[in-house]
Amino acid sequence: MQARTTTPAGIPPRLIELVLDHLVWFILAVILLVCSLSIDRFFQVGIFLNIMQHATFVGILAIGLAFCIIAGHMDLSVESVMAFSAMLGAWLAADSASAAGFALPTIVVLATCLAFGALAGAFNAFLVVRLGINAFIVTLATYISIRGLGLILTGGRSIYGLPDGFKGVAATSVLGVPLLVVILILAYVAFGLLLTRTRFGRYIYLVGGNPVAPFRAGIDVQRMLFAAFILSGVLAAFAGFLLASRTNGATPNLGLGMLFEVFAAVVIGGVSLKGGIGRLSGVFAGVLLLSTIDTAINVMGLDASYMQVIRGGLMLLAVLLDSLKSRIRKRYL
Repeated sequence: MQARTTTPAGIPPRLIELVLDHLVWFILAVILLVCSLSIDRFFQVGIFLNIMQHATFVGILAIGLAFCIIAGHMDLSVESVMAFSAMLGAWLAADSASAAGFALPTIVVLATCLAFGALAGAFNAFLVVRLGINAFIVTLATYISIRGLGLILTGGRSIYGLPDGFKGVAATSVLGVPLLVVILILAYVAFGLLLTRTRFGRYIYLVGGNPVAPFRAGIDVQRMLFAAFILSGVLAAFAGFLLASRTNGATPNLGLGMLFEVFAAVVIGGVSLKGGIGRLSGVFAGVLLLSTIDTAINVMGLDASYMQVIRGGLMLLAVLLDSLKSRIRKRYL
């Protein structure tokens, strides 16, 4: 077997792998330091809690997308599933109250939203896994069509004035910490453990790295891919439910463009577009990085157009970093 190229300056391969896996944390630390030194009163608890709250929705979407990409596929529909679930939840909670004279219990609304997310994920998986259609094409089509379903559901109108039980979810705090922040942290801990400490997680990595080898080893590859897509859909629906609670309603254009933030956060966070590589801890740092930049722009009072330029640059940076890290791993690890 041919030996790998010697690492530069005799750097241990394990150290190179450590830097590659945690590069986004170094970038985040630098951004936080620069913001704290250059923006007055940026370094305070309230600002950091705001960064975490702002990161909740992108962060939850990023978990589902990360599972799909690690499994070797793409799910572009997460933004639309989130938006439709927000519209569906708001419609069930507000319109059912006005039509029937009573509001549906919040848990019933949540269950309905999650059921739709699971159905959307299963539909994507069926077309990709069973019919063999390219995942990019399938999820792009569902991205467009599910947005249309939201317009059909509500007739293109916005829905506001949700029951107290619904909108209270996002307004609740736990020991002074917003519930949205608690949910975000628990989600990353739980799904991070699922990905790294369970057989299911190991299979997801194996399927994304080389789908032929797991199949020969007796792993049900199709089942793993179905699970990844369904998980992505359910998490997107959950994010939509939380977003509707946070905004006390939903609009047809809710979350428009959020997909690009999610994609950038996942790839900057170290998930390889080639599949089989990535950690949710890095994705979490990528989400916080984007949220920090958003918050800094708002605190400085800059025009929103600056964020568009920065997001475009971050998208390009994400792809460049993914390509660079793949080359380094191929050459030295």
